[in-house]
Amino acid sequence: MNTLSAKLWENIDCLEELLHTEENFDIVSRRTMVADRNACLFFVDGFVKDDLMEKMMDFFYSIAPEDLPRDSRDLFQGFIPYIEVELQERTEDIVTAVLSGNMCLLIDGYTRCFLIDCRTYPVRSVEEPEKDKVLRGSRDGFVETIIFNTALIRRRIRDPQLSMELLTVGTASKTDVALCYMRDRADLKFLNRLKEKIQRIRVEALSMNQESLAECIYPGRWWNPFPKFKYTERPDTAAASILEGKIVVLVDNSPSAMILPAAMLDILDEADDYYFPPITGTYLRLSRFGIALFTLFLTPVWLLLMQNQEWVPPALDFILLDQAPRVPLIWQLLLLEFAIDGLRLAAVNTPSMLNTPLSVIAGIVVGEFAVNSGWFNSETMLYMAFVAIANYTQASYELGYAFKFMRILILVLTAAFNLWGFVSGIALMLLFLLLNRTLSGESYLYPLLPLNRKELGRRIFRKRIHFKKE
Repeated sequence: MNTLSAKLWENIDCLEELLHTEENFDIVSRRTMVADRNACLFFVDGFVKDDLMEKMMDFFYSIAPEDLPRDSRDLFQGFIPYIEVELQERTEDIVTAVLSGNMCLLIDGYTRCFLIDCRTYPVRSVEEPEKDKVLRGSRDGFVETIIFNTALIRRRIRDPQLSMELLTVGTASKTDVALCYMRDRADLKFLNRLKEKIQRIRVEALSMNQESLAECIYPGRWWNPFPKFKYTERPDTAAASILEGKIVVLVDNSPSAMILPAAMLDILDEADDYYFPPITGTYLRLSRFGIALFTLFLTPVWLLLMQNQEWVPPALDFILLDQAPRVPLIWQLLLLEFAIDGLRLAAVNTPSMLNTPLSVIAGIVVGEFAVNSGWFNSETMLYMAFVAIANYTQASYELGYAFKFMRILILVLTAAFNLWGFVSGIALMLLFLLLNRTLSGESYLYPLLPLNRKELGRRIFRKRIHFKKE
């Protein structure tokens, strides 16, 4: 049946069949009494607070039969001593609510059940994220529970214009997705388009959380490596973006937020720029921009100069190779690009107690013997070591790998076609940037293209905050 009946035992049989209580040990159906009527509770063990359930049971036992109203709506309004209570009669919605952690109360004679939201999820502490650390500022971070993440944002924005709409994605997982935005500042046309895209998603589950949602929202142009989404695990960054008119997307079971729309300079922006005075914040920002460009062009420019050593001025003779390479430089650079990723993946899967000794082995033993054996020149190792470390000056993994792919493209073209290959590689990278658009359809290089001098100055130079006078 699609709706509940007035007979309790029919409702119990229906829900036990839909929830497969005989096979699932963690789905509990508990018979009880409410006044002089038979009742039944359905809940998932581990999601419900035990102490709260005991108080609710004591209350139900204490109700006198003559005080029990005939209509479920009257019982809902005046008797159940809990804040988050909902009436429901559709069995499909009841099953979804129970599996989401709600407690379902069925009472004989009532055609509606009571969904009591007394759930609690296993959750880790709200601590500073490992990737988005700051030198000064808040030390809290998002966790895997969506309601905690929305509360961290609400704590920072106490404005009635802040909206948080909840959507559900996945026929099997029914994953909660929250859209957080300011009604008076967000682009409502883009918001409606985004909402329609999410509502049209037809998948069983968001198995990879936000990445699955991102691929469903924007399925095309996978060949362009530059990211269209900005991810953050910091509630202060998410709140600041919302106040700027952005839309923040939270996915249950994911400890990070997606910020939309995101242009190139939005992704390069970081919280540390704003936790210091303007002159310090500007220095940090310009340093990060310069290092990002340096990591992109350092090895291609060096390879170009090594292929045309007559271009090297006398003042830069120290960049020349001390020994003739046994392995071509392009192969040395490409091997080191892949070796660095290999070491990075190994570090992720290495137990924390072994990180320090294995880092020493990788840095000293492998590096020293790689040079002595003739596989690599010391100059190649030095430049690639700088590139590997400098990649961590910005927090976006996606943008870091976009720079890496562009660097490899320029290296290969430079090795194959010399100066013309170097120029062609830069032209292709600019083409990738020019053809890329944000999800709202704007230029990926805004405010550089189209040029907005005031906004560009604000993005490059950290300016003093101007407070409005009341």
